[in-house]
Amino acid sequence: MGSVANRNGIHHVTAIAGSTHRNLDFYGRTLGLRLVKKTVNFDDPGTYHFYYGDEVGQPGSILTFFPWDHAAPGRLGIGETQETVFRVPEQSLGYWTHRLIEHGVRHEAPEKRFGETVLPFRDPDGMRLALAAVPGLGDEPAWAGREVPAEHAIRGFRGVSLLLKEEAPTGAILTDVLGFTRTGQEGSVVRFQAEGNPVGGIVDIRVAGGFLPARMGAGSVHHVAFRAADDAAQAGMVARLASHHGIRTTEQKDRNYFRSVYFREPGGVLFEIATDEPGFAVDEPVSDLGRTLKLPDFLEPRRASIEAVLPEIA
Repeated sequence: MGSVANRNGIHHVTAIAGSTHRNLDFYGRTLGLRLVKKTVNFDDPGTYHFYYGDEVGQPGSILTFFPWDHAAPGRLGIGETQETVFRVPEQSLGYWTHRLIEHGVRHEAPEKRFGETVLPFRDPDGMRLALAAVPGLGDEPAWAGREVPAEHAIRGFRGVSLLLKEEAPTGAILTDVLGFTRTGQEGSVVRFQAEGNPVGGIVDIRVAGGFLPARMGAGSVHHVAFRAADDAAQAGMVARLASHHGIRTTEQKDRNYFRSVYFREPGGVLFEIATDEPGFAVDEPVSDLGRTLKLPDFLEPRRASIEAVLPEIA
């Protein structure tokens, strides 16, 4: 999976789910995303880690979940990702409205945001999602899901919105370190865009005082990961965070499909910087992505005991 040097934007979004089977059914069947990797939480290997995306799992298309069957619901609040927005072809919004109704998915009326029509909805755990109708997507490659035809398929992320007490400190990180530009404002929402990257290229900050702090749980976004082309680009971003903003990251962690550092941005949201390299085809061919349980080398000796405690899935 080739990467574009220094292309900025969102790499992936990681959230918490309740029921394992319900999560697989909703994202794989109802939304038609490809399960590109079936692995475990490296820090808690008794829990699955599912990666959904496009055919090859390109950066900017990946939504990942830690499903805990008995997780208590989260509470949206200050210092959290409020909504994760997917891209769909402009002409497909009618198809998706009908599909959400047909599957009993909680949704709201379409609304205009920064000139685009957006359809907000919720997943079964209450996670806030939306579909942005974007013109000109028909020529982009698309994954044909089990039920969603390729012409209507989701084409990665449009972006995320963050619910924060103030915009400026987080905006400074987005523009100075993560490669975004402040491009507009509508009411209390300030838009930042990664130039030249239509996939996962938007972060909206919604400024809201007086809200309670977020409480993590099922339906909550755990963290948002941003792209670094490679280790050198990531190291440069880490250095800039420290020298310009006084923020230290964790040490680099090898996640098999990317290498990551983590930090808490000034508004309280957990951010990650993840390398585009090596990608999801590093341990199985693209044709077989997501079919079998993949474990990192350090967990492979424990495969039998790990598989014994994981919920059985097809």
